[in-house]
Amino acid sequence: MLPTIVLVGRPNVGKSTLFNRLTKTRAALVADFPGLTRDRHYGRGLGAVRPYLVVDTGGFEPKAKTGIYHAMAKQTRQAIAESDVVIFLVDAREGLSAQDRTIADLLRRSGRPVLLAVNKSEGLAAERAAADFHELGLGSPLPISSAHGDNVSDLVELALEKCPPPATAEPQETGEMGDRRIKVAIVGRPNVGKSTLINTLLGEERVIAFDEPGTTRDSLYLDFDRGARHYTLIDTAGVRKRGKVIEVVEKFSVIKTLQAIEDANVVVLLVDAQGDVSEQDAHIAGFILEAGRALVVAINKWDDLSTTARANVKREIERKLGFLSFAAQHTISARDGKGIGALLKSIDEAYAAAMSKLPTPKLTRALARAVEQQQPPRTGMTRPKLRYAHQGGMNPPLIVIHGTSLAHVPATYRRYLEHFFLDVFQLRGTPLRIQFKTGVNPYAGAATHRRGRR
Repeated sequence: MLPTIVLVGRPNVGKSTLFNRLTKTRAALVADFPGLTRDRHYGRGLGAVRPYLVVDTGGFEPKAKTGIYHAMAKQTRQAIAESDVVIFLVDAREGLSAQDRTIADLLRRSGRPVLLAVNKSEGLAAERAAADFHELGLGSPLPISSAHGDNVSDLVELALEKCPPPATAEPQETGEMGDRRIKVAIVGRPNVGKSTLINTLLGEERVIAFDEPGTTRDSLYLDFDRGARHYTLIDTAGVRKRGKVIEVVEKFSVIKTLQAIEDANVVVLLVDAQGDVSEQDAHIAGFILEAGRALVVAINKWDDLSTTARANVKREIERKLGFLSFAAQHTISARDGKGIGALLKSIDEAYAAAMSKLPTPKLTRALARAVEQQQPPRTGMTRPKLRYAHQGGMNPPLIVIHGTSLAHVPATYRRYLEHFFLDVFQLRGTPLRIQFKTGVNPYAGAATHRRGRR
């Protein structure tokens, strides 16, 4: 599981600026369900010693009793409860406030590790920037600048040190036939039929589900077999959770979904055919793509639609989820068990594609054909030369291409190569990554050296 770092602080202390710097993107996953604050963002932290999830919460006003600020405070408390470590941001320019003290008291009671970051410290002496905040009793304040990046990498390293260590890689559990169990995460918005689909899968095989010991954040790991194939479903919907679930945020946790995606081999994105394909569906799909997970799209509740409604749904999916063209799509009825066999077949195919072994000679020949069909564009007087390729990893497949002047290969040509390799090797259901490595010329600088000797 990826560690989760939550950014907390009163309004306008620079949380979103820090979030954008940590994720190196503004394409944040936004929890825009009814009952969830508009200002809660989720992303994948980049550039640290290991990947992590980062959560940007709305401006925190713990004493708010009604209105949007009350809802924002509620969601911030939920994010804190699901965090591994909290970064508490304060404002060096405005100094310590009564609201900062209130937030500090709440964080102490939460029991979560807390780092105190004094933002907007650029141009100030470190001692002066941090002076007021020692009285919060949350350890040594660290002056940073979200806007300029000062001390941000140090802050992240300290935060990750307080997170649980990475799990030791263990051999994946195997079934009776010796096949690996395929970890399948069922994800989607609330009420799209995730629990129904899981129960249908389990019920067909009459398998007793179990909670895997040690799983975190209430995720359930549910084993079932179908023929000679062995699967583990990762369920974050809480189909066996006791008691009545009242709040939307308790029915669906974005953090749980992102963790499930990271831990899966294959993700099934479940879409409700009877509801609009929302921006949230696209955001979740984007995170699946960013994580590099194999994917199958399942369109649920299909049976009750008219012919016209079905055509409209297909157009909507093509418009909003067109970037998932590599993934198989299936129309299903989780309630009636229709389309389940085809869905499982595509899960198997996606897993096989993600774990494919691609021989270097075949990759290099495919690369030569790709360049023959379309050469990379020139940059000035030079044209990148792509010489040979080999596989650098799996899940997703990583192809490493060696050559010269590869730093000038544009993103459009990279995408062309990704699609070309997917087609040539018939990798259905998995994204593919391209990595360029420019060879070092052993004679570079030799002429300069000779001129220097003269």
